[in-house]
Amino acid sequence: MCGITGWVDWTRDLAQRRSVISDMTRTQAPRGPDAEGLWLSARAALGHRRLAVIDIEGGRQPMPRAARGGGQAVVTFSGEIYNFRELRDELRSAGWTFATRSDTEVLLTAYLEWGPDFVHRLNGMFAFAIWDERTERLLLVRDRLGIKPLYYAPLGDGIIFGSEPKALLAHPEMDAEVGLDGIAELMAVPRARTPGHAVYRGMRELKPGCLLLADASGLRERRYWRLEARPHEQDFAATTAEVRSLLTDIVQRQLVADVTVGTLLSGGIDSSAITALAAREFQGELSSHSVSVPAPAAAGSDAWRPSPDEPYAKLVAERLGLKHFVTRVGTDDLVRGLDLGLRARDLPGWGDLDTSLHHLFGAVREHCTVALSGESADEMFGGYAWQIDERFVGHSSFPWMYGRRQPQHLLREDVRRQVKPEEYEAERYREALAEVPHLDGEDPARRREREVFHLGLTRWLGALLDRKDRMSMAVGLEVRVPFADHRLAEYLFNVPAALKAAGGTEKALLRQACADLLPEEIVNRPKSAYPASQDPVLVATMRDLVLDVLDEPGAPLFDLMDREKVRTAVTSELDTLPGPITARTSAIGLSYLLELNRWLGGVRIVT
Repeated sequence: MCGITGWVDWTRDLAQRRSVISDMTRTQAPRGPDAEGLWLSARAALGHRRLAVIDIEGGRQPMPRAARGGGQAVVTFSGEIYNFRELRDELRSAGWTFATRSDTEVLLTAYLEWGPDFVHRLNGMFAFAIWDERTERLLLVRDRLGIKPLYYAPLGDGIIFGSEPKALLAHPEMDAEVGLDGIAELMAVPRARTPGHAVYRGMRELKPGCLLLADASGLRERRYWRLEARPHEQDFAATTAEVRSLLTDIVQRQLVADVTVGTLLSGGIDSSAITALAAREFQGELSSHSVSVPAPAAAGSDAWRPSPDEPYAKLVAERLGLKHFVTRVGTDDLVRGLDLGLRARDLPGWGDLDTSLHHLFGAVREHCTVALSGESADEMFGGYAWQIDERFVGHSSFPWMYGRRQPQHLLREDVRRQVKPEEYEAERYREALAEVPHLDGEDPARRREREVFHLGLTRWLGALLDRKDRMSMAVGLEVRVPFADHRLAEYLFNVPAALKAAGGTEKALLRQACADLLPEEIVNRPKSAYPASQDPVLVATMRDLVLDVLDEPGAPLFDLMDREKVRTAVTSELDTLPGPITARTSAIGLSYLLELNRWLGGVRIVT
């Protein structure tokens, strides 16, 4: 998996700036606990922190390779190339030899053979940088769905980049500043992601499915992948068979590793399907893992979680013969760990939902280095209310925002006038809709289906994948997401919602595709959201912490928020606090305010 960083400059001698690239690389140590590597030349300095997964001895980075005809290129790479074996065979046929068994060497050799367009051949999750000494040109690439993060910032006559904002902020010439558009991103669309937006001033996120070419003449970002609208003419049976075939191939590819492998298993259809396919394909010992949080409310009282996970996860693990581990996260863990998510994200996040996931991943890391997740299945197969319920689907903005209050309603009026959050949200929504491909002659309902799928894949999913990456890499765990394979996305974008929910059953297509692998109780289990604590002690504790902030005269939170609006919300209107899940508004809204306050203490607002 790993963490990458680098600095390229076409006028300064970077060979003399080792301490800078070393500091930038060191910020990525949790992402790569196994090794650190630096590579410097006059124009480029690259850093790498390694989590060793494939070819433990041979995959060290940054990795150079000589080109035919002289000169060399150097790569620093985070992620996995799942089809590297096929690519290696093809490159051997073209006359190349290999000194390692690593996908890194295959990646770099593919660039030397085919140039930047080799990205079209890759299947995997990846973010990488290649410095080509022959042309003094930098290539940055990010995978199609944005599973792996990558940030960059123009700097003088050069560019800096890294897996996380903290790597760029470690550069002495990069300040932790936030402009009005960054505040708008946090306030107007806090539970989704605007592709390319990094919040920090002067910094950008390389968009999913895009590459960037940088040389002395400037930076040029271009898209190399997008979804395409095509007719879907297969019936339910044929579509089911195609989904099963794709998933089998995807999981088989994603099990390749030279380290211990496990799965994240909640007992829902998504994680159970991945676990069952992995158990069939994996030639080794496979473990499964779930999380338990305080939930005093009676089972079934929460519409988002109609049933507890543990009995279902245990049922799947026993049926498949797996050793199952449950990580129990208490209220004290959630309160004490409030800063864990903030440190991992570099931005305010999802509070105790981040903390519990961080604890789960830390426990999983004690047993394995790689874990497969069921993340992204809801986006692909239609598992959310906002993809189905007409109140959400017909909403005039992002469908998941229907009925939810955003943090912007707590802003000070002077800040609100400057930030203009409603205008910002509307513009981001217009931009998102303009990207959606359609077929001529499609009726309005089908067009809206495509829009909702596309919005979910390009905006909503980005937030979930980012959360997964930050919490897992903060403990040195590689989490793979088979449902986020681009081939599955390309296929399901064109499958009508009526097939995905055949017979009125949520995710019927996925359920049928894996029905022979799982107990009937799992195939028919209704969706149950990620476990969130319902402990009133947690809400009361969070509220007391926010009240303490309200009593601080110079609390950074009130550079943005209206003190009296926050006081009213905290003392008498907990259900009006911002949050991504209605039943969890109180705790998440409170923890968001706490994280925002702490984060604002370390940045400078530039208006």
